[in-house]
Amino acid sequence: MPVLEVHDLSVRYGTVAAVDGVSFTAEAGEVVGLLGPNGAGKTTTIETLEGFRKPTTGAVRVLGLDPAADRDRLTPRIGVMLQDGGVYPGIRPAEILRLLAAFYPDPEDAAALLDRVGLSHRAEATWRKLSGGEQQRLSLAMALVGRPAVAFLDEPTAGIDVSGRQLIRQVIAELRTAGVCVLVTTHDLDEAEKIADRVVIVDRGKVVAAGTPAELMESGDSEEIRFGAPPGLDTAALGKAMTAAVDEVAAGEYCVHTEATPANVATLTAWLADRDLPLADLRAGRQRLEDVFLRLTAITGEVPVINVHGDARPPPRGRDDGRRGAA
Repeated sequence: MPVLEVHDLSVRYGTVAAVDGVSFTAEAGEVVGLLGPNGAGKTTTIETLEGFRKPTTGAVRVLGLDPAADRDRLTPRIGVMLQDGGVYPGIRPAEILRLLAAFYPDPEDAAALLDRVGLSHRAEATWRKLSGGEQQRLSLAMALVGRPAVAFLDEPTAGIDVSGRQLIRQVIAELRTAGVCVLVTTHDLDEAEKIADRVVIVDRGKVVAAGTPAELMESGDSEEIRFGAPPGLDTAALGKAMTAAVDEVAAGEYCVHTEATPANVATLTAWLADRDLPLADLRAGRQRLEDVFLRLTAITGEVPVINVHGDARPPPRGRDDGRRGAA
């Protein structure tokens, strides 16, 4: 039986559908990335799984329990990493971990956990004196102190430097090996590629794609060339040279709708060279997860629902949670 079950979940705030028919599952020892633009319904979905909100329709189960009705039984078995604070600014990392450990029957050792997240040398510093990245790592430790069977991690690598991201990837890999189910939200698509076994992309309250990163990156049109260059290129002029449509899909990110042949790539690079324009990145006949995300969550046009095991179809148009700018 899956550890997490979300079945046709809808959550409404008055007339606004924050979540509109979302379904997915996650297994023990699996890392699932829940991705989507701001306001897509990610936070509402996770808050429902954590028991802070009730479904309007549909159902969710965590470890076979109803998160709202069985909250007292479920809380000791889950870990929650918040993106922002919630910590008394004068408390020290060792103190907060010892305090939280007292609520669990078999907690992690506070000193060992601080070492695990690279904060042993900051054990006696107050929260307010920790850097943003150090606060993030402490928040991760706080989520893990009770040895959870399920960990909900909200933007675990936000504001963290390269070495800190590597450390957090290692911790998440250790959780996977230990059989912990990890549900991660992130806006860092490169990070999601590295840490997630499966990805669920939501937009306007609906699931628009689900599968492994490799499956999703293979799901698009192979007859295109994607590249990075300075924002605001004359796409009409480039399109004339390429004899194909050219779109600026995001600032400084372009897509040429033509086959990725050596001749077409040469035409593109020559056009840029003639104008002394740098080429930041070139993906000929392949996609990144970010490419898939941008294609599926475009503001205009019909957003296809991608089923990596079969069909692609346009969804009914849903609304987000009415709080663009919120996750």
